Formats: sequence, C-alpha cells, structure tokens
Amino acid sequence: MSDKKSFIPFGPQHPVLPEPIQLRLVVEDEKVVEALPTLGYVHRGLEKLAEVKTVDQMVYVVERICGICSCMQAMTYCQGIEELMDVEIPERAKYLRTIWAELHRMHSLLLWMGLLADAFGYDSLFMQIWRIRERIMDILDKTAGNRVIISVNIIGGVKRDIDGEMEKWVLDSLDDIEKNFKEVFDVMKDDYSIKKRTVGIGVISKDDAYEMGLVGPMLRGSGYPCDMRMTGYAAYGDLDVHPIIEKDGDCYARMMVRMREVFQSINLIRQAFAKMPKGDLTVKVRGNPDGEIISRVEQSRGEVLYYIKANGGKHLDRLRVRTPTFSNISSLMKILPGASLADVPVLILTIDPCVSCIER
Repeated sequence: MSDKKSFIPFGPQHPVLPEPIQLRLVVEDEKVVEALPTLGYVHRGLEKLAEVKTVDQMVYVVERICGICSCMQAMTYCQGIEELMDVEIPERAKYLRTIWAELHRMHSLLLWMGLLADAFGYDSLFMQIWRIRERIMDILDKTAGNRVIISVNIIGGVKRDIDGEMEKWVLDSLDDIEKNFKEVFDVMKDDYSIKKRTVGIGVISKDDAYEMGLVGPMLRGSGYPCDMRMTGYAAYGDLDVHPIIEKDGDCYARMMVRMREVFQSINLIRQAFAKMPKGDLTVKVRGNPDGEIISRVEQSRGEVLYYIKANGGKHLDRLRVRTPTFSNISSLMKILPGASLADVPVLILTIDPCVSCIER
C-alpha cells in the first residue's frame, strides 16, 4: 500500500450494519478507490437440510433464510412444490398469501427506512418510522399468530383465514398507517440534508443495472420496469399491479422507489380484500414431488429464485436459493469506488442488504 492509500476494514461490526458483512476499502485521502465485499460470517447450511428434512418440513426451514421476508420465502418454495405436483390451490388461499406477502413487504421496507434515518442521525424519525412498522407487526400477529415468522403457508394452501370482522380491523388499521406514513414520506422526500446525501450519489445507469443483474428497487430505481408480481403468481394476476420506477439511478431514486412501494402495498391489500372469494383454504396433497423446477417471487428487496430438484421421495435432491441481496451486492463494487468515505454507510444501506439471505 502506497503512502497515499490506506486499507480500512468496514465491518463486520458497524453501527449502520444490522448484520455482519465486511467491506475491504482502499481509500486515498477521503475517497474510496477500491471496495471488496467479504461474506461468510454466519453461514447456516439451510440448503443442505433439504437432504434430511422432509418436503413438508422444509417449508419451515426456508422461512428461516430471512425472517423479514419469511412469508415470501415459504410462498416461493410452496409454489414450486405445488407446480411439480400439479396442485392447484384454492382461490381464497391465493389471495390470503398475497395479503400476507404485502404486509411482509411493508414491514421490511419500513425497517429499512428506519435504518436509513438512523444512518442520517435522525433518531426521532427512525423511531417514528418503526412505530408505524409496529402497527404492521400487530396486524401480522393478530391475523397469523406471530409477528415475524408467521408460518401460514403450507403445500396446498394456507393454514389460517381472515374473517369479516378481522378484515374490517385490518383495513381500518391500514387507513391509519397510510395517514401516518404520508407524514414521514413528505419529510424524507423533501428534507434538505437527506437530499444532500442521496441525490446524485451512487448512480447506476439503466444499462449497468441490467448488465449487473440487479433486482428489485435497485433495478427499478434505475428506470428498468421489472417486477415478478407482473407474472401474475398468487392473486397478483387479478390485481392492478405495476412496477414502481425512478429514472435517476441514485440513492435518492432507490429510496423513493421503496417509499412509494409502501403505498402500493396498502393499495394491493385493499384490492385483495375487495376481490377475495369465499371458499376453502387448502386442498389435499398426496404423494411426493418429482422433477425439477424454478420458482420466482418478488420480495421487498427484489426477485428471489428457488431451484428445486425432487426424486419422488420424501426428501429433495437439491434446493438452491438465489436471494435478491446476492444479486445486488455486486453493485457495491461499482458505486463505492470514487465515493467519499462518509457516504459509504448510506451507499451500503441503499442496496438494503440482508446478509441473512446470502448466508444460507
């Protein structure tokens, strides 16, 4: 290392990092000239468990890949197994899966927004955002019996229902949440200091975002309209859903995509309740899956992809998960070089990293 350049290890313990990841930064004065992410601190071997856990038991294992998007992890897995077994779940179950998935999307996005506010030093804004998030957790707790890992998805449908009285309570709660979040949205959208630290910083062009294989808000923040919900899985084919995009490709654009998606999730839940038919929650599933398949779902951070290989027995031959953070983390090697050292925490948070997802 020359006299003008220094090596700085950023993480695995740092105030802005909710989970352990280390970045090896080479800086010259206050500018980052090179960055290399280092993973592997909390590897758990969850994919390997597919060889010893039954197909049904794996529903609860994949939920532990990431608690924040646990409902969508289970949804992706169940949809893949159901397609392999040629199982068509009841329409009501599809709508209920959609409702719980959007609730999980909201609480994940609000968690990220709170961490971003904390990184800016806005402690009261952080607490206000997480207070709104607590209302989402209350809804999950009351409708599914738990606040984070709700375990409602099973192969063949869902385990719980939401009756008319509960539906009214959820919709009334969403009205309050929308009103309170609008106040937070206006603050973050227009605050001078937030704009100063996000506008024009960490720019990724539309072409670069596509070439790097970015997903979710990282891709849509650069103007690329890609959202797996448009494929119509679960009940999304019956709902008015469209990609939320921003064109500037900077930290501010990615922040705006995520904030606007909170309003979109509220709208989708309202649509789902209005269109949800009555009927059964599950269908009987007999036998074991055979063959191989890829299942894809849009999580709050982007597309998650499951490769499932079965042999007709009670254990899978192979389970491979590509999580959105795995797709997005490579962007750090592009947006960090040339950035100020003071901007590194915000740039890391702008990809909404979930190391738990990577460390399967």
